[in-house]
Amino acid sequence: MTEEQAQGSPLLAPQKVRPAGSGPAGQKGKAERRRPTAGELGPKEFCWGTGRRKKAVARVRLRPGSGKILINDRPVDEYFVNPRDQKDVRSPLAAAGSLERYDVWVNVGGGGSTGQAGAVLLGLARALCQADPACVGLMKDNDFLTRDSRIKERKKYGHAAARRSFQFSKR
Repeated sequence: MTEEQAQGSPLLAPQKVRPAGSGPAGQKGKAERRRPTAGELGPKEFCWGTGRRKKAVARVRLRPGSGKILINDRPVDEYFVNPRDQKDVRSPLAAAGSLERYDVWVNVGGGGSTGQAGAVLLGLARALCQADPACVGLMKDNDFLTRDSRIKERKKYGHAAARRSFQFSKR
């Protein structure tokens, strides 16, 4: 290798090597980028949160407003008829003391009603943490930021279901 090639190689010239994660000069690094809080949002911007539970996936949008909650373009009391599911959906807002502070729009699909309510709870808690970073500890204390990883167990061969066996007959 000639001396000119050695001078152009970053392996032999450590002063030419940039630290990992830093992009071209003038761009912000990942550590400097962050999502805007609710107070910094523009007129058509939202705080987003994604929640999952069993087979259900919820995409939650949050913006300062009067406290209305729409799930798939229907009010929460109309979409979730079970009072426990309605309470689950409102619980992150109630814990943060902001039931009347934010408007919430949710698109949810897959799974059943209880799984969807759990997905909305997680997505709403994540969106609230983005909107107001001060309530992260409150959400963690109430266990709203923990993804419930339990899913349906698969069916095994030689069985009627995941654990259920066929009826045994001695004769």
